[in-house]
Order: sequence, then structure tokens, then C-alpha cells
Amino acid sequence: MQNITVQDPKNELPPLIEREILFGNPEKTSPKLSPDGKYLAYIAPDENNVLQVRVRTVGQEDDRQLTADKKRGIRIFFWTYSGEELIYRQDTDGDENWHLFSVNIESKLVRDLTPFQGVQAQPIALDHNFPNQILVGMNIRDRRKHDVYRINLKNGAVEFDTDNPGNIVGWTADAQFQVRAATATTPDGGSELLGRQTADKSWESLRSWGADDEGGAFMFSENGKILYIIGNHDANAERLIAFDLETKQETEIISDPEYDLGGIVVHPTNREIQAVSFYKDKQEWQILDQSIAEDFEAIGKFRPGEFDLTSRNLADTTWLVAYMTDNGPVYYYVFDRASRTFTFLFSKQPKLENLPLSSMEPIAYSARDGLTIHGYLTKPVGVATPVPTVLLVHGGPWGRDTWGYNSESQWLANRGYAVLQINFRGSGGYGKAFLNAGNREWAAKMHDDLLDGVNWLVETGIAQQDKIAIMGGSYGGYATLVGLTFSPNVFACAVDIVGPSNLITLLQTIPPYWEPRKASLYHRVGNLETEPEFLKSRSPLSFVDRIQKPLLIAQGANDPRVKVAESEQIVNAMEQAGKPVEYVLYTDEGHGFARPENRLHFYAIAEEFLAKYLGGRFEPAGNIANHSGVVNPQTTVDS
Repeated sequence: MQNITVQDPKNELPPLIEREILFGNPEKTSPKLSPDGKYLAYIAPDENNVLQVRVRTVGQEDDRQLTADKKRGIRIFFWTYSGEELIYRQDTDGDENWHLFSVNIESKLVRDLTPFQGVQAQPIALDHNFPNQILVGMNIRDRRKHDVYRINLKNGAVEFDTDNPGNIVGWTADAQFQVRAATATTPDGGSELLGRQTADKSWESLRSWGADDEGGAFMFSENGKILYIIGNHDANAERLIAFDLETKQETEIISDPEYDLGGIVVHPTNREIQAVSFYKDKQEWQILDQSIAEDFEAIGKFRPGEFDLTSRNLADTTWLVAYMTDNGPVYYYVFDRASRTFTFLFSKQPKLENLPLSSMEPIAYSARDGLTIHGYLTKPVGVATPVPTVLLVHGGPWGRDTWGYNSESQWLANRGYAVLQINFRGSGGYGKAFLNAGNREWAAKMHDDLLDGVNWLVETGIAQQDKIAIMGGSYGGYATLVGLTFSPNVFACAVDIVGPSNLITLLQTIPPYWEPRKASLYHRVGNLETEPEFLKSRSPLSFVDRIQKPLLIAQGANDPRVKVAESEQIVNAMEQAGKPVEYVLYTDEGHGFARPENRLHFYAIAEEFLAKYLGGRFEPAGNIANHSGVVNPQTTVDS
């Protein structure tokens, strides 16, 4: 098939970057030091291209594979404090019923610590003083709530620890490894902080937050007298606060007037909070413990871009540092604190290192009602604007886009498109006034912010007005469907990944363990029980007749959040109405695509679709082995 381009020959894009480089597995990622600093574990693909945990002895090259996951790949793991085993997380084909598995670093023996069918395990706490235990939340007794269980890492024994009355969504253990604080939801959509003096005492209410506020427990101090909490009560943005459990007095530790508290760095053994970050256009660190100030200063100067402290040994002599930039891979270094020297470990994707990647530029514009909207612009290398453009919408919707390398943005830019990522009202991180401005504004002001971004693209000469696509996953998929139904003349085409089409059926089919958060969902989206007509009026499925432009939908068959029916019902309705729709179903995926074979298959289809309607370039699909994608399957849901 012929590659398509509409570029002026005087402007030349760099060579096509293969999808395999952009969307395949990383070569090595997520390095973590063992607590004693003797071993380094990381994730890397095996000979079958399945991500596994590998380990090496620090100072040697004796790397060996520890795990033997057959298909899905391991993406999250952590050390236990015994230093003898790791724990990794895995579900079945994207169903999010996570199990926790331990693997011994010597024997490679794997044990399912949570061998309960249909149950979701959530790690709550590990503690260096209790190296052979882990506290885990599991919804064994009632799928709607996670009780606390204490698991013995030596023999696998599972012991019931703390009952969840049904409204608790977060648990916090003290330095004695006893659950003494909890964050609960309230019937009005707010939350409540609960505490108890000892594990055998009753819970008492320490403070509460209304539906428009956010708050909860973070960590106990070493002596157990202070509970560190995060909350935005009496302020616009989430702050770090010390709550005195005896006097009930609150003392603010640090805050920003506009931006919510982001990352928190805690000393590996004494529970002292040492640094925090606020994510503005980029991440900004603030030091609270001067004993690490010179370390952070040295790290900040060593390489450009942002950095995160990703791992430390218990002796706190050795740190692992990740450096992030917008136009290259993540670089990992070992930082020796005594000498303040850096040793290169590896980069996540070495094949990216010398490629002509685009930079990501923070931008801002005023919405039609005067609210300042922030976002990020990625432009193609080597060509002058205006160019075809993709509006890439984040999920959540209460998450946000951040600065840094983004495989989708780089892929689109390399194909000849500008990419705009907008943190529309309702996005997280910008304080509660901005978050609450999105309440009940799905398909309304939240969509207006996207349309105002489109206008900004055209007015600034970045985009060709008739060559703008909208694309996104989860809420971004919903926003994509809204784009075609509520503003049918604005976008040339659209790509929806696991997006809900009907807010009524979305809320009717939430996972059972979202039940405690249902009141908050009703407050922020709309109430299923009292106002179905309102929800219907904000559902793209209600307005399929308005669709004029082509749509590509991708869905995971096992998605527990946005069920397969959300995609199938709008596909059916569009087909019956003679509207242009393509549909791809991945039979072994959930809310997004974990397997590289499926990512490569989907993005091959997506870039040919975009090239057809926007005129950019594409890499021919070729033969992609072992994917589970079914193109235009027979749907089973009536619209």
C-alpha cells in the first residue's frame, strides 16, 4: 500500500519511526534495589517478548530471570523487606482482579499469596520492622468492599485483620504494623477520616470533607502520635498536614495555592517526610529535610529534564534515580550519596536515543468563560505549520496530562501531525476550584474547553481547520464520542479507545468495588437514580443521528470499568443508521492494551485510519503475530 503524504517538498519530515520502537516492550525498566542493597531487580522481556522480573547481584553481571509469566507480562513489582523475595501483581486478561504473587530470588519458587477466584487484592502496607508480613485489602466476603488481611510471607497463611463496614476506601497502618486509620466515603459524596487508638478499639471520626473537597490519611509518624493527612479543606489545593491525634490540632506542613500536592518522599526507616513535589507545567520539588538538600541539588544538575527518586536501600547510602525528558527514553542511574557520584544503569528504550523526536511544549489559553486551561503541544519535526492535528484527550477524567516522553504523541508527530493534550476543567492537580468546575459538565463545559483548544490551534496557525481529529481512551474515548455527536462539524475523524457511550449503562455496570465511591460519581457526573434523563442528555449514544464523520473504536473484551457493551451499542446504532464506523475488539484485554502484540495491531489500524482522513503518513501494517484483535466482530448488544 502506498504511503500517503500531503507535505510540501520544501518541508520534510524525518524518517518513519517503527511502531515496534514506539509501542513495543521496553528493553529494561522499573529498577528497584533490595532493602539490603545487595540486589537490583528490574523488568525486561524474555525470549517470547513477555515482560518478566529479572535480578542481578549489585556489582556483578549475573542477571537472571525470576518469573515465568506466560502471556500478559509483569508490569508492577516490589521487594519485601526480608530481601529474599519480590511480590508482583497480575490479573487475568485485563479483568483487574489482581492477585499478588511472591517469588523467591534463590529458588525462583512462585506463590500466589491471594489465591481467591474473582477477588481483587490491593497491597496496603509493608514495614521493615515486620519483614515477613504484608497487609492486603481483599473483597473476599463481599465483592463491594475490601477488608484487611495479614499475610505471612514465610508460609502464605492468610489471616483476617480488619473489617470494612462497607464505606472504607483506604487503610493506613502505624509503625507497629497495626491498622489505625482509615479513609471512608460518606453518603453525600464526601469523605471521612477515621482513627482508633489500638486495633481492638472502636473507630472514631477525626474529620470529614464535603463532596467538593478531597482528603484522606497518608502516614503515621514513627511514634504514632501524628497522622499525616492530605486535604484541601480551608484551601483551594490539597495540602500536607500533620494531625495531632491527642489534641486533634492540624498543622500545615506545605502547600501551594493553585496546585495539589504531588509526590511525597519518605525516609526509608524513620517515617520522616523529606521532600514533596507539585506538578505545575512540569514537576517542581520542595525539600523539607535539609539532610537530602545537597543530594537533590546534585541530582537536579546532573541531567536535564525531570527526575524521580525511584528506590533506596534501608541504609540510605544508595539511591536509584530516573530522569525523564520529552524527546527520549527514561534514563536510570545509581546515585552514591557519600561521593555524590552517578553510575549509568540503563535506559528504558535505547532505540529512542538518537531518533528525531519532537519536544513537548506547555501551553495555556483562556476558555470562553475566562478559565485558564493548561495543556501540552507536540509539533512534528521538520515541517512548518499549519499541519493536520490530533486532539489527544486524557482519561479519568480526574487525571491529567503531564510533560515528558509520550509514545502516542511522538507516534502522531512522526506521522506528520501536531498533537494537543488539554487538561480541561475537571482534570486533577490544579486545585479544587478547577476540579469542581467539571462537576456535571460532561459533554458540556468540559467539552467546550476542548473546542476552545481547537479554536486556539487554528487561531495560532498550528492546525489546518478541516484536518483535526479527536482521539482518547476511557474518559478520553467518551470525549471523542462527544466530539462526533455534540460538535459533528469540528473533527475530520475520531478514534475512541474503551470509551463509554451511554452514561446510564456506564453507571449501571460499575465494578462492585466502586460501590463506596458511587455517591461521589453521582455528584460529579450525574445521579443515576434521580436524573436518568440528564444522563441520557449527556450520552453520545442518544445522538448517533448527528454523526457525520468516520469513527474507529477499540475495546477490551474483559474491561471491568467500561464494559464491552459501551462500544458495541454505539457500533450497532451507527451501523443501523448507515454511519461510518470501524470496530476492533481485543479478546484478552481490559481497560487498555497491556500486550505489545495488541498495541502494535491497534496502532497500525489507527494510523492507517488517520492517514485516510487527515493525510498523514503511515507505516504499512505488515504481519503482526499473536494479537487477539477481531476487526468488525459480530456485536451482540441491542442499541
